[in-house]
Amino acid sequence: MSRHAVGRTVLLYGLVAGVLVAALQLMEYRLLVLSHALELYGALVAALFAALGILLGRRLTRPAADPAPAPVPVPAAPRLPDPARREALGITAREHEILALIAEGLSTREMAGRLGVSENTVKTHTGRLLAKLRARRRTEAVRRAQEEGLLS
Repeated sequence: MSRHAVGRTVLLYGLVAGVLVAALQLMEYRLLVLSHALELYGALVAALFAALGILLGRRLTRPAADPAPAPVPVPAAPRLPDPARREALGITAREHEILALIAEGLSTREMAGRLGVSENTVKTHTGRLLAKLRARRRTEAVRRAQEEGLLS
């Protein structure tokens, strides 16, 4: 909340409080206090806690400021996949297709659905691909494939 908004809020609360005090003075103050003291004090305590709850709620639920965005690395000029390198590593066309789908972030089930094969077939191709790229995980396989020039 900016200082201007805080000042405006304080001024507003001050004006409301001043109007309420003036209204109490215009009424028969003594009669009101003597005959309705318990209700008046209860209302004042309730109003105080309501105002305090609203202020704390607004402060605690305020959205956090977004941190400065991390700089996005600018990739070098895109390289086209190298078919000769793919053949040198012994990667078949289907395995290369699986590799491209892994790079897209698809799950085994999603790849099987897109290619029209079973999940076990996708797992078999993935296992062979990981072995040929000497990778343990899919993310490592994608990184190595990019280094080898197999993905664009």
